[in-house]
Amino acid sequence: MQQIQAVHVSVVVPCRNEIRHIQAFLDSVFRQELGQIEMEVLVADGMSDDGTRLVLSEFERKFAALRVLDNPEQIVSTGLNRAIREARGEIILRMDAHSLYAADYVRTCVEVLQETNADNVGGPALTRAHGYLAQTIAHAFHAPFVSGGAKFHNPKYEGSVDTVTYGCWRKSTLERIGVFDEKLVRAQDDELNVRLVSRGGIVWQSPRIISWYRSRSNLTELFWQYFQYGFWKVAVIRKHRRLANWRNIVPGLSLLVGIVLLLCAAGASLCGSIWWRNVFLAQWLAFVGMYFMASIASAFLVAKKKGWLFLPTLPVVFATYHLSYALGFVLALLYRPVTLDRPNPMRRILTAITR
Repeated sequence: MQQIQAVHVSVVVPCRNEIRHIQAFLDSVFRQELGQIEMEVLVADGMSDDGTRLVLSEFERKFAALRVLDNPEQIVSTGLNRAIREARGEIILRMDAHSLYAADYVRTCVEVLQETNADNVGGPALTRAHGYLAQTIAHAFHAPFVSGGAKFHNPKYEGSVDTVTYGCWRKSTLERIGVFDEKLVRAQDDELNVRLVSRGGIVWQSPRIISWYRSRSNLTELFWQYFQYGFWKVAVIRKHRRLANWRNIVPGLSLLVGIVLLLCAAGASLCGSIWWRNVFLAQWLAFVGMYFMASIASAFLVAKKKGWLFLPTLPVVFATYHLSYALGFVLALLYRPVTLDRPNPMRRILTAITR
């Protein structure tokens, strides 16, 4: 492991209404073992109204390295870009207020960036959860049945990836390829990495870079989170006219197939063709049955490793992940969020529910 030379790092953090997590997050940031690194922390707050801003103000008075910025648009991409524009460091390191970070997180990000000469580095998506349902959601998050085999869900994988958790870049890299797309309410990091890789850049994952994401604690929160991911993933695909990976479209495509089969069965019934109605219904039942069997098999595999107590709930959690993402994806196929440059009522509604 090479010795880090003196370097200035700017940590950029988008934040909005994180009163449950902001104290622990800031504690983990200011416990960093930096060595020769000089660190500043810029938190772009989306006009929080739950007490988050009071906690930020207390830490700002306590730590000179912390600066709190206003993010009136209340969108992650605008907050990140505002912080990046204000950053003085030669390295930009993104953090999220919903996560906790190992004491060597910043130092290890810089080490891996220098060792690999990659354009963006980060660690695997590790989770931390408290409570039965939150733990079930976290265990499902790492299951291939949910992740589609995404490498950043694999805590042991090291190497090139499509995208990475959070990210760490040289500021010159962001100046060269551009910052986050402010039209995107979600999926800004995915879009930036697509842009980076398409220009010959390298996104690198290292298991030495450790952080823990706090998974959602209930099915309602999980549903809206993945509905948002599915909705804005379509905007990224449309913008670049390419798929980063096949797994991005499988849930939405599966939902569409199921809907089409049911519509065909209904149409056949209206036309009086009982035979065709039964054919389409049989196909739909077979399709749903295959999903159910795959879900049960995956639940057994996860429960065998994590505990049989989670077995009854895992299929429900799997379905929440898949259905919410698929619904968001299909809605975005019908409505183009990325083309809405001018404010209008529909954009305001969709921004509010997908923020």
